[in-house]
Amino acid sequence: MNQPPVVEWTEADEPRSARWRSENGTPPPRRVVIADDRTKADDAYRAACEGTALLWRGDFHNARQLLTALARRIDRRPRKAPPADVTQAFHVHRAAQNHRARILGMLLVPLDATLAVPLHRAPDVREACTRAYGPAEPATGETAGETEATATAAEGTDPTASLVSLRELLGLIGANEWRRKGVEIPALGGDRIHPHYGVFSPARGEYVDLVAEAPLPADELAFDIGTGTGVLASVLARRGVRRVVATDQDPRALACARENTERLGVAGQVEVVEADLFPAGRAPLIVCNPPWVPAKPTSPVEYAVYDPGNRMLYGFLNGLADHLTPDGEGWLILSDLAEHLGLRTHDELLDAFAKAGLTILGRHDITPRHPRARDTSDPLHVARAAEVTSLWRLGTADRGTSGTP
Repeated sequence: MNQPPVVEWTEADEPRSARWRSENGTPPPRRVVIADDRTKADDAYRAACEGTALLWRGDFHNARQLLTALARRIDRRPRKAPPADVTQAFHVHRAAQNHRARILGMLLVPLDATLAVPLHRAPDVREACTRAYGPAEPATGETAGETEATATAAEGTDPTASLVSLRELLGLIGANEWRRKGVEIPALGGDRIHPHYGVFSPARGEYVDLVAEAPLPADELAFDIGTGTGVLASVLARRGVRRVVATDQDPRALACARENTERLGVAGQVEVVEADLFPAGRAPLIVCNPPWVPAKPTSPVEYAVYDPGNRMLYGFLNGLADHLTPDGEGWLILSDLAEHLGLRTHDELLDAFAKAGLTILGRHDITPRHPRARDTSDPLHVARAAEVTSLWRLGTADRGTSGTP
């Protein structure tokens, strides 16, 4: 078993250490200094830019204010005009996002053995942390009694404690609020989907509307590939599909989909199973909403947005014919944003259909409704404004073509 990463620092002239928590796999910082309510934002920003993390020991609300101050300093840095080439603009934009995340991730807060934040005026984050990290545990390889004895023996060091970036912690808190409140889905009659941490929220409802409105080829069985929150499986069940097999390989997504289908009263129709893409057998309807952009994700939730090398897209297409019934349809829900960003061409997509032995039976389009499509200050505005999301109805090649690309 891999040992959890550890971050080490010196405090009050004593060596300290704690478990390092990072959902996106960021390594523990090599240098850590103590910061508190007396720390000036300019000093904190300079240290963060130099790769030194700041472990906060002051008031929690002041830590949030310092994080905001760091963000302002990043945002006011002189910016070059975005490259004329949209693909280069995308890569520059991603690099800027990563730089921002790295700097803001340098402000750290402690978590105690119960996953609480032992700082003045800190909110109760135990539920949010438990849902993201799992239950609090003693240090690896130790019983609770051994942990307590070790902590007593080592001055200033508690092996059950951990450190996390404040930015990540605030993300956990926000995700937990989304899970509590849920996201209203018009296609489900206004009922709500409750996304778990690390599972993509169906806040952009246009792709859900496509699945809710396309004509069903059959109602006895459907596969939902990469179900995530279970929203599309639930929509199909509400439309009258008698049995839906929803697959995913992420344990968080599987738990999330099961919880949502139970809450929506469709668990009797929807079977949620762990699988990499397809379950066993064939179905007359197979639905897939893969990540839309072929780029590398940098956090758990980005795996629903970025698909390195088009792995899931091409995996779905190449396996579709083997899992469709003879007159079945595969519904591919895909934005053309990658095409407008120069990351994949329309001809490459059509060629992938042909190589997989598929033909286009029809296509339904919808334009995005999210605010970023109208935000002219967005460096990717030209691509976002031109974006169209499509539901491609695909069949095996021997059916013939009845639609137009």
